Amino acid sequence: MSASLTLFTGSFTSKAIKITLTLLAFAAWFSTYSFGQSTPEADFLRAREIAFKEKNYRQAIQLCKQVLQQDPQYIDARILLGRLHYWNGAADSAIAELNKAYGQMPAYEDAAQALADVLYFEKQYDEALQYLSAGLTQHPQSRGLMTRKATVLAAKANYKQAYSVADSLLAGDPNNDQLLALTSQLREYSYENRLELTYDYTYFDEQFADAWHLAGISYGRQTKIGPVTGRVNYANRFATKGWQFEADAYPRLSRTFYTYTSFAYSADLPVFPKVRAGLSLYANLPKAWEVEAGARFLRFDESLWSYTFSVSKYIQNFWINGRTFLTQGNNSVANAYSLTTRYYLKGADNYASLIVGWGVSPDDRSQAVRLNSNEKLQSFRIGGGYRFAVAKRHIFSLNSTYENVEYQPETKGNQLNISTLYQFRF
Repeated sequence: MSASLTLFTGSFTSKAIKITLTLLAFAAWFSTYSFGQSTPEADFLRAREIAFKEKNYRQAIQLCKQVLQQDPQYIDARILLGRLHYWNGAADSAIAELNKAYGQMPAYEDAAQALADVLYFEKQYDEALQYLSAGLTQHPQSRGLMTRKATVLAAKANYKQAYSVADSLLAGDPNNDQLLALTSQLREYSYENRLELTYDYTYFDEQFADAWHLAGISYGRQTKIGPVTGRVNYANRFATKGWQFEADAYPRLSRTFYTYTSFAYSADLPVFPKVRAGLSLYANLPKAWEVEAGARFLRFDESLWSYTFSVSKYIQNFWINGRTFLTQGNNSVANAYSLTTRYYLKGADNYASLIVGWGVSPDDRSQAVRLNSNEKLQSFRIGGGYRFAVAKRHIFSLNSTYENVEYQPETKGNQLNISTLYQFRF
């Protein structure tokens, strides 16, 4: 009996061990198989990480293709693949993949946006608008589609409609700095014609017994190269009257670059400089940044050259600009610095402004004649203003600036400048 029990027990134990080892081996094999196999979702997330963080577009493309082999209906992977092809320099492949994605699901907003983006960068504006319009029929409140529509319309030089779309978007999202930058740029292009009246009054407590007066009338027109403006200025300064004739333009070179050019002439020195000329190059950079570099020329009895540099940034409702002028002439160098801030309220034509500055700016029509001096004199100014629109066509502006001016060596006086503007767009 004892021998039989021992034999049975040994046999049972041997079988149990074999079964246990078999189960452990199967569990190890199953674990290795399960965790070693990729899933479409995991590969897609990995492709995004490689594309956006590592900028390895080729590897991300291969992962997207692997996802689509496993699941040809994975539309987000196909959209990402289309974008990756474009970023990798293969525009035709990008458009082909994005067309497949759009055909697979025309009502999917991301598919319309991605395809419109590539077509816009390829300057196929009509096709981009076609897909944006179709997307907006499915998603009429989509801010992404509407913002792209405004951008494409601007590229087609349909500035009025582009401004209307962008301004309506800005009214509902005033903290969007990139939208604010776009709307502010489009504002100057939104109407073909502009008629403008300006008046500046300057009061002195010490330097002059009589106030200064400066009035101007201008007509501007939107052209194929950009806005072009002619202006006539009349001034009463130094107890003398004078006239100045001026023209300026803002030619656009590309989506990134545009220029400022200006020329003015007057026979009435010292009320105005004999000649004033200006040239600047602007660059619109990503994330609502803008930089400028340029030069100004003033001719009094002697010539003055001034070089300017500025940086601007939109931050939510704010526009902030820092600028410097380095002016050389009359055996001296006069530096000017300014910091200007705007706070936008309802749209691109509705804002309050604040300025703080040191020195005389050659761009300041009311004060630039003070650069006609052999002395390097100091000044400080601070001011503010408000600009608003009525029915979009009528623009009003009122600004006031206080200045403490060194008009003779170690002799200072105060002055108050009030500026008004009315502009009619049609």
